[in-house]
Amino acid sequence: MSNSDSDEDLKRAIELSLQSCQPVSKNTSNGTEEVISLDSDGESTTDEAPDEDAAQVKEKVKPIPASSMGMLGLDRKAMEQERLARKRKASISPPPGRKAAKLSVSHPEASSDGQQDDQKPGVIPPVQPSKLFFPKGAIKKTWAYGHSRQDDIKLEEVLQKNDLSLAVLSSFQWDVEWLLRKINTKTTQLVFVMQADTDEVKAQYRRETAAMTNLRLCFPSMEGQINCMHSKLMLLSYPTHLRVVVPTANLVLYDWGETGIMENMAFLIDLPRLPASQASRKDGMTHFGNDLIYFLEAIGLDQVIISSIHNFDFSATQDLAFVHTIGGAHSGDHEPWRHTGYCGLGRAISQLGLASEKPLVIDYVASSIGSVNMDFLLMLYLAAQGDDSLTEYDGRYQSVKKYPNHRWILYLKERLQKQVMDGFGIYFPSEETVKASKGGPESGGTICFQKKWWQSDTFPRELMRECKSRREGLLMHNKILYVRPQSDFASQNLSESKAWAYIGSANCSESAWGKLVKDRKEKRPKLNCRNWECGVVVPLRRTTTMMSSTNSTTKPGDGEGLHVFEGLISVPMECPGKKYEGKQPWFYSD
Repeated sequence: MSNSDSDEDLKRAIELSLQSCQPVSKNTSNGTEEVISLDSDGESTTDEAPDEDAAQVKEKVKPIPASSMGMLGLDRKAMEQERLARKRKASISPPPGRKAAKLSVSHPEASSDGQQDDQKPGVIPPVQPSKLFFPKGAIKKTWAYGHSRQDDIKLEEVLQKNDLSLAVLSSFQWDVEWLLRKINTKTTQLVFVMQADTDEVKAQYRRETAAMTNLRLCFPSMEGQINCMHSKLMLLSYPTHLRVVVPTANLVLYDWGETGIMENMAFLIDLPRLPASQASRKDGMTHFGNDLIYFLEAIGLDQVIISSIHNFDFSATQDLAFVHTIGGAHSGDHEPWRHTGYCGLGRAISQLGLASEKPLVIDYVASSIGSVNMDFLLMLYLAAQGDDSLTEYDGRYQSVKKYPNHRWILYLKERLQKQVMDGFGIYFPSEETVKASKGGPESGGTICFQKKWWQSDTFPRELMRECKSRREGLLMHNKILYVRPQSDFASQNLSESKAWAYIGSANCSESAWGKLVKDRKEKRPKLNCRNWECGVVVPLRRTTTMMSSTNSTTKPGDGEGLHVFEGLISVPMECPGKKYEGKQPWFYSD
């Protein structure tokens, strides 16, 4: 592509036109508008969506407040200067406590470490059009510049732009100019799902993106207690299939390995398009599909796009779970609190047949830690066992005298606390690890923990483990749960295993998972959630690798049994995880 072509594409991408949460459309030859949905194959069609669909969507979507930073951070004059000079990066990013590193990346013709071309930024191997690369699902590490390629993936390989007809993209941080260079904006319809905290900034986003008809923005509600639209999700539509991607990475170059300082992971699955006469009904959809739709409706995505999800075969997700946290308060006659947050996680574990009252070993890899205490860990631990979340809730709100036979009393809070202390490990980098990383302390701006929480008397410091990447010098932005009953360690039968892994956007915090409280007026459960999050639960039984008993001398919570996950999901950190023993965690605000 010539520089002039590249400039024209960039100019076109910068001058975007949008209206929030309306059907994505393009003009046809007869002057009518063609509604674009996930089931569009890129070819023209004379069918038009009924007018009432758009009206219903508009009626459902309330005005949404919006964030303090401009979409591209530039006015029109500055955008034009940027297009010509091409020296500055465009970014949508609610700023972290410390700015993430902005490192320049050189692209040498021949690298000193003998890397092949496909190891260099911006170079991807040819791909076969319309092939289902991930028909059963896969979890990949993100590629990292300067490291050999092994079971990893680049953003270009995720997007496969030559065949991409529609992309719905959700992220917390954005580098728009960088992202649009990886998409063919002439042939791909785009929907960006992003945080916007005030009406003024939502309007600013629209003004700064003023002329392209193939981009729409969707702003999930930020009303009330909601603090952060943190979910990371991609719905990528191709002529033959829908690709669902749940990464831990934001849509910024360093999260996708192009600076060689940070690593992430991503779940991907390709779902084939159904024949026109075989669109799935709601009662025939998998739990994964229904929960995905539930989440998309909550964020306010166009109903035309949501409806088109039924035109793909979700049968490969039968033993997977899509779990989410929907921002806001959830209560009412239909108990919506059961569907989201840690309550939804417990429900998903039960639906997958993974519930267990046996003691669990849990390793939580996080890039951010909140004000964690034993109450929060008990909520998460019980959800991981498949509990409906009422056990811990009733223990807080219902007296022993009134409910002498309640399960919480029989279970004994002290016994659960001991199981948590024996079996839970939280992986987070120490200050020493961050300072010794390739990017140094300036690359730790998106790895978040506050000293006041660490110093709190209620913080379980004994559970903290050093998080050091197996790929030397990289920091992690992963959010992964590795969960297995201790009884699984002696099992040789993979099909009977109740072990599972979670990968997604949720960090180790109450903001990410929510808290079930008693509504003061209604006197019934209400789930309060401050974030939007999403992720996937993948049972270990999906692997073809047989579990083997371990002779490890490590204790639960130190990484015991993590090797059994290697056929399902990489274990990116060094194991067993070392206790801090005099070290202190990385504090991003210091």
